[in-house]
Amino acid sequence: MTLQCIESIKEFGGYLNRYTHDSESCHCEMTFSVYLPPQVASGDVPALYWLSGLTCNDDNARVKAGAQRYAAEHGIALIFPDTSPRGDDVADEVDRYDLGKGAGFYLNATQAPWAKHYQMYDYITQELPALLEKNLPLIAGIKSVSGHSMGGHGALICALKNPDAYKSVSAFSPICNPINCAWGQGCFDEYLGDDTNLWQAYDATALVDAGAKVSDILIDQGTADEFYDERQLLPENFKAACEIEGQPLTLRMQEGYDHSYHFIASFIGDHIAYHAKALKG
Repeated sequence: MTLQCIESIKEFGGYLNRYTHDSESCHCEMTFSVYLPPQVASGDVPALYWLSGLTCNDDNARVKAGAQRYAAEHGIALIFPDTSPRGDDVADEVDRYDLGKGAGFYLNATQAPWAKHYQMYDYITQELPALLEKNLPLIAGIKSVSGHSMGGHGALICALKNPDAYKSVSAFSPICNPINCAWGQGCFDEYLGDDTNLWQAYDATALVDAGAKVSDILIDQGTADEFYDERQLLPENFKAACEIEGQPLTLRMQEGYDHSYHFIASFIGDHIAYHAKALKG
């Protein structure tokens, strides 16, 4: 698995690099970005994985979130993966923004034509960390995960399914209960088939209901988020499950904020400080 650096930009004393490689999980070329803070000059650093939302690739968060400034202050690398496999032979649904390319949902698809390439859960939790820890100045096994919307869903399930693999987890406007919202139902039926019992393995609320637990969870949700109003996100369902099961959760309802990166940029410093405390503790 050879990494090719295709771009390098100096920011806040560190470097924002972009890479490509041939993925064994997704059977295609994948692109991702990494911000390496200035502290790598003195040794390896911990990593925060940022999982982006529907229609995004690795470029959205690295340009819009404003996270690199805070990562440089705390000495944390930022990893920005893509949201799906890419390529001419990768299955897609061109008339839908919420299925196919840009909409991998961070799961392992089992149904044709998706199963060949859409193995994003394995890619995020196994292949990409192993590749980066082997080739970049990252502390092996010291990582956290965060994300937005579909990526917030991804961050929650990755942490809940692998509680020993991540030091902390947070999310902005996550899809908290996809088995009960239109986005999740529309994709899970395509990717995983019609056995809804199998869907629960990729639903944060269902995972907590089943006993999955991590040390703490931080979620920010804007009250003016159009998708919150459309009941695509369902943070109340997740909060109720956490309360019943004793899962520590801080759910901050942020008055007047929407679903955009303006919202994320307003609170990303809080999230990076939250992860830095866990990563360095």
